Amino acid sequence: MTAAVAGGFTPLASVFNLLTGNFMIFNGFFSLPVWGYIVLTLVLTHITIISVTVFLHRHQAHRALSIHPVLSHFFRFWLWFTTGMVTREWVAIHRKHHANCETEEDPHSPQVKGLSEVLWRGAELYRAESMNQETLKKFGRGTPDDWLERRLYQPHSSLGVTLLALLLVALFGAAGVAVWAVQMVWIPFWAAGVINGIGHYWGYRNFEIPSAATNIVPWGIVIGGEELHNNHHAFSGSAKLSFRPWEFDLGWLYIRLFSLLRLARVQKVAPKRTLVSERTQLDLDAIKALTVNRLQLLSDYGREVLRPVFHQELGKNQKRLYRAVQRLARRDKGLLSEADLQRLNQVLEQNVALQTVYQFKLRLQAVWEQQAISHEMRLAALRQWCAQAEASGIQALQDFVHLVRSYGMAPQSLA
Repeated sequence: MTAAVAGGFTPLASVFNLLTGNFMIFNGFFSLPVWGYIVLTLVLTHITIISVTVFLHRHQAHRALSIHPVLSHFFRFWLWFTTGMVTREWVAIHRKHHANCETEEDPHSPQVKGLSEVLWRGAELYRAESMNQETLKKFGRGTPDDWLERRLYQPHSSLGVTLLALLLVALFGAAGVAVWAVQMVWIPFWAAGVINGIGHYWGYRNFEIPSAATNIVPWGIVIGGEELHNNHHAFSGSAKLSFRPWEFDLGWLYIRLFSLLRLARVQKVAPKRTLVSERTQLDLDAIKALTVNRLQLLSDYGREVLRPVFHQELGKNQKRLYRAVQRLARRDKGLLSEADLQRLNQVLEQNVALQTVYQFKLRLQAVWEQQAISHEMRLAALRQWCAQAEASGIQALQDFVHLVRSYGMAPQSLA
């Protein structure tokens, strides 16, 4: 999720220069207690967060839901008024991030640019990429292009936040400046910094994917569910970001509310694993179910095979080594550094059981890495994998085969 106050602050500086001298003694038309200003600030920033996660992110960038034109334009106006962000720029930069994640072409990868750079200078990275016309042309298709967008929102992106500053000063005087200042830094810090920075550096992972994205619970109420970043990168087209029972996606709560009010319609959510009676032999229906749920299958493998086998072989006497190496074994190989690979291989070479289950993991991944192969070829490869897993003599692998044969298809659920 990328966000920053776009457009520059020159008009704002002029406004405050004009107000200097008089505005500090002007208390505004309204006076609130301290807690009132805190509530006001939280309400304003909360609406902005919901506008970003529901409109910019899930609707515009990923088309995970459709939104009624009235609600859509409210979000566009609110983001212009409170952040100065341009829809086309935000969407293009975010799509480029997904297309080139953790590479030199990624506009804001902490794995490439460093955590400190993205965390503290995320807004600057956003502004720099927003000037790249090639990015906007390639990744910005399908975003609003009406009269308001062309004549107001894009060319005068800083006008909205200037008007917001004037309004808050008029209403609340000096306190309005504090409310405005928090609004200005809220999205750049939480979205451009925390989500794009910490969300690709530290946290837990439900799914081992090529992206380094992580989940950083419990910040969902503050940033609308965007903290479930690993889930999002695993299923970027899903309107719902939560996956585990303890995960809370506030953005999804609003989407359900908008759906009830007929202001939104969900297009797609992540598949939900369904287990049926175990098959005696894998068939094409099983392959279709496993293909849809392949990320969940690999997650199951890490939990049901890698974790217990590594614990059995290392956990009793070498707990620190177990925790470190087991994590490396579950990680997507493309994210491991040379030092990580060397450490992992040193342990695997000394233990046949660990080497076996790790190689079976790589082979299971390979079944789905070649996207062009047919279901029939994938079925043959997986049948061979299951037969060899059963003959491995490793109980966890043998038990996992029963789980593989129990995957089934389920209708899409919006729960």
